[in-house]
Amino acid sequence: MKKITIVTGHYGSGKTNLSVNLAVKAAEEGKKVAVVDLDLVNPYFRTADFKQLFEDMGIKLIAPDFANTNLDVPSIQFDVEQLAASEDCLIIDVGGDDAGATALGRYAEALLEMLPGDIDMFYVINQRRTLTSNAEEAVTLMYEIEQASRMKHTAIVNNTNLGCETTAEIIEESADFADRVAEKTGLPLAFTTCPEEQCLLTGRDDILPIKVYVKLPWDR
Repeated sequence: MKKITIVTGHYGSGKTNLSVNLAVKAAEEGKKVAVVDLDLVNPYFRTADFKQLFEDMGIKLIAPDFANTNLDVPSIQFDVEQLAASEDCLIIDVGGDDAGATALGRYAEALLEMLPGDIDMFYVINQRRTLTSNAEEAVTLMYEIEQASRMKHTAIVNNTNLGCETTAEIIEESADFADRVAEKTGLPLAFTTCPEEQCLLTGRDDILPIKVYVKLPWDR
């Protein structure tokens, strides 16, 4: 994992769950970790919901001032330079689509000037979500996020799932979709995620086992 990992994607793609997994994994490796919750748009899936988990693991959380409230205009301020200097890794969970990525754009210049070679920006794709069910749609959205954030992605993450109904077959069937997105964007496929209990059922060598921390309301 690089010094800074930025996670973007369409609503419901699973980017927040990936962000939580990356943070927990880094903390388990003994690293000092900070998570910046830049999801100012979507009230349902937020890293701020895992405040207690992060506290227990010594993970610093920077979330919008009005997170988990009924206020309409949340805001967030964080010192990029201070976090980059004090933490081993910084994970930024960006709001869905180009609207959420606009918040990241405020910090793009500072991030790129400080650590131009030590930033990963993952674009999380999920074939089982509307508006990104084919490669063309997924690629279009990716470029919209880049334009809004003023940053470029470095890799694709295939996080195809159907919540609690996810099977190994669903993940395996998404391989062609993920490969097409990677080919069209010219970006590498960093890994394919799989719930820990199902990883033994797949024959792929690019699997990243993850825990399902973020659940849909009807899965809880």
